[in-house]
Amino acid sequence: MQQQVPEPTPAPQAPDRPEPPPVPAPVAEPAAGYARVFAVPEFRAVFAAHALSLLGVMVSEIALSVLVYDLTGSPLMSALTFALGLMPYVVGGTLLSGIADRFPARRVLVTCDLVCAACVAPMVVPGAHIGVLLALRCAVAVVSPVFQGTRMAGLTDILGDGELFVLGRSLLRIVSQSALLVGFGLGGLLLTVVSPRHALLITVGTFLASAALLRLGTRNRPARTGQPGALVGDSLRGARQVLADRRVRVLLLLFWVPPMFTVVPEALAAPYADALGTGSAGLGLLMCGLPVGTIASELYAGSRLRPAVRERIALPLVCLTLLPYLGYALRPGLAVSLLLLVLSGAGSAYTLGLDQWFVRAVPEELRGRAMTLLTAGLMTIQGVGMALAGVAAEFAGVAATVAGAGVLGTVCCVWLAVAARRTEDRARGTES
Repeated sequence: MQQQVPEPTPAPQAPDRPEPPPVPAPVAEPAAGYARVFAVPEFRAVFAAHALSLLGVMVSEIALSVLVYDLTGSPLMSALTFALGLMPYVVGGTLLSGIADRFPARRVLVTCDLVCAACVAPMVVPGAHIGVLLALRCAVAVVSPVFQGTRMAGLTDILGDGELFVLGRSLLRIVSQSALLVGFGLGGLLLTVVSPRHALLITVGTFLASAALLRLGTRNRPARTGQPGALVGDSLRGARQVLADRRVRVLLLLFWVPPMFTVVPEALAAPYADALGTGSAGLGLLMCGLPVGTIASELYAGSRLRPAVRERIALPLVCLTLLPYLGYALRPGLAVSLLLLVLSGAGSAYTLGLDQWFVRAVPEELRGRAMTLLTAGLMTIQGVGMALAGVAAEFAGVAATVAGAGVLGTVCCVWLAVAARRTEDRARGTES
């Protein structure tokens, strides 16, 4: 997707003019940062659509959980509404991933937005049964990994598969993390003004606006592959092809495994804040620690570090990112806990290096399916991590569970880093 600027054709030299001395290679300068990404008009449309979709998702999650609680009076059903936003990802990510490569990206993205709007619209109707609300919530979650995987693969068409792609992906992640900081607060404030059903109308509007931006702001490009046969079979076949490559498998695990442990303190933030006696204010601060560290580190790495440096620090960072959780063994207070969370979030800058390796390792004809599989696995594994954290905390307590996640997670990350280095060396040996 990177706009390629043709190199100027050198003017022909006179035959009797001596050859000029070779010009020394310029010294590599730091990356120009995110400004170059925003200079691409199509990315601006994708970025705005992403922000609108996130707004809609945040509002719908809050409004729907409140609506379900009002209808049932059950905290379990309200929590289940949030869980249904994660669990169906594995279904869409494995059985429908072929859509991302079999059809033009713009058509897939616009259709997904329209399907999501169509799923949310019936939730607004008074008297909608609780079963219908939860089924529609599941339908949105099934579509989401297809949308996200197609968009991620489509970024390579708009920005190319080099540094601009890495920066574009980083910007979308920064928006997602920022939404965690302000989205739930704004959503809660909105519900003090309008009813949950009326708030869901905003979600319908944001999905429609996102579809319009993608339809009008991006070019129509052909599908990557025209695989015959049934969609589900093609999706499963593509997943097997992606996972058959050991290098790709290791990189996928590097994307999936650290977040499974990273979410542990977030999943247990409420009981830990209660144990500290800090109330809802302390809970809000604990929920902000990781996103603040993530945003700061990605902004710094994307704007200040060269691509080669980002790749060089990726594996050391992934080995260090969970170490701050060991501090929970000392049962720290609120201030120290926040510091530990910010430090852990800062380690997430390793993802910029992983992005470059992943897009380089996956064949272009499988890129959409690979990105969809990555997204589905990431969301699913975080849900698993939250559930396991809750089970462990029942027996070991919150502080011990977070510290244990730091130990076990660091061991897994070191093992994966060694495996990634071996596959990289093997790939270089094959090329040579």
